[in-house]
Amino acid sequence: MKYAIVGTGGRHQMFRNAVTETHAETAELVALCDVNQSRLALSASKVPNRGGNGIATYLAEDFDRMLTEQDPDTVIVTTPDYLHDEYIVRSLRAGRNVMTEKPMTTDLARLKRIMDAQRETGKKVTVTFNYRYSPARTQLKEILMSGTIGEITAIDFRWYLDRVHGADYFRRWHRYKDKSGGLLVHKSTHHFDLLNWWAASTPVSVSATGKRDFYTPEMAIKLGLEGHGPRCHTCPVAHKCAFRMDLEADEPLKQLYLDTEKDDGYWRDKCVFADDITIEDTMQVQARYASGTSLNYTLVAYSPWEGLEVKFHGTKGELTHKHIEVHGVFAGGNRERGGDEEVEAMTTELHLAGGLPQKLDVWTGKGSHGGADPIMLGYLFNPDGMPEDQYGRASDQVAGAWSILTGIAANKSIAENGARVEIAQMLAEAGITL
Repeated sequence: MKYAIVGTGGRHQMFRNAVTETHAETAELVALCDVNQSRLALSASKVPNRGGNGIATYLAEDFDRMLTEQDPDTVIVTTPDYLHDEYIVRSLRAGRNVMTEKPMTTDLARLKRIMDAQRETGKKVTVTFNYRYSPARTQLKEILMSGTIGEITAIDFRWYLDRVHGADYFRRWHRYKDKSGGLLVHKSTHHFDLLNWWAASTPVSVSATGKRDFYTPEMAIKLGLEGHGPRCHTCPVAHKCAFRMDLEADEPLKQLYLDTEKDDGYWRDKCVFADDITIEDTMQVQARYASGTSLNYTLVAYSPWEGLEVKFHGTKGELTHKHIEVHGVFAGGNRERGGDEEVEAMTTELHLAGGLPQKLDVWTGKGSHGGADPIMLGYLFNPDGMPEDQYGRASDQVAGAWSILTGIAANKSIAENGARVEIAQMLAEAGITL
């Protein structure tokens, strides 16, 4: 199978390495595409040399020519979120299958474009939800599928972003809601997809509150950062800021962003306390599912710790999972601690009615995102070499749509002072059929 990648920022590296190294026997990378010539050249230089003239590179303006000249079977889309629909639709209409990073897109108008194009072309869209493949999350799915806790009646889900990982969303393009959909779409798409998959259902109605409490100009003053600049690299008070990103000190970040910003003017280290940020950092969502399950969800982006807590309430008992993570910024992605330390930071507890709580041995794996990425990449690029997936972890455009609809509805609710949003009505008004 031949692949082309559009978007050569931090996230594309996982896919590039999977195609050109781990799964090179079953996959071939034929082209890279980006708006930034320097980043293109940097990515191409990382591709193992297999003879010839090296990997073909194309600027974004030549994307359609790339499809014609290189004839990929599948286009992997790892651009900023608000551009996903552009390249997904153009690829589908050119007769290519598509593999896209989450979220599939950011709003209803873009979602309609994707759904219409897929329906009209019949080509395949895959959304890469790696959290489904994490052994610990898959274990929860197995327990829930088995009916051990009976019917799922309610779920409490809290996700905490610390002041390293959480802050990073306020430095980049993610900080503008028109580009990322806000954290309730960009980040929470992972969480809402897990919930849809775990509960084997989809949301019916949503209400939400959201605000920016921490990453504000007022907080900069409270922290003694008056007179801060628009970015860390030239900020006059960076030396006393705990949120400073030093691009010069991290060679991968320097190569990927500081050394390439001359091409497109993109700053990777904007001030997290700027007044032009349009996303929230404190969000709470309530949802009702078609199955009757209810959800309470919280996302905070300035927590003192990183991780998640989820509790499933059932007619026969409760299932609880907690994961304490440690993150750091590394080439636009996340650097997790690994090995035994991370294993010990995960706990799963089963408490059936009439009995005592039971600590379960948590399923573990090796590799990034708790062992999820290697498993997912195996199913993506070498499916014949993987066991049959009894958990239904693959995600198409319909799963991709449902994963963002909770966040889109939540954004609408926030804009309407917490009003309850009926998803069927929202889809009908947008002319979207799933």
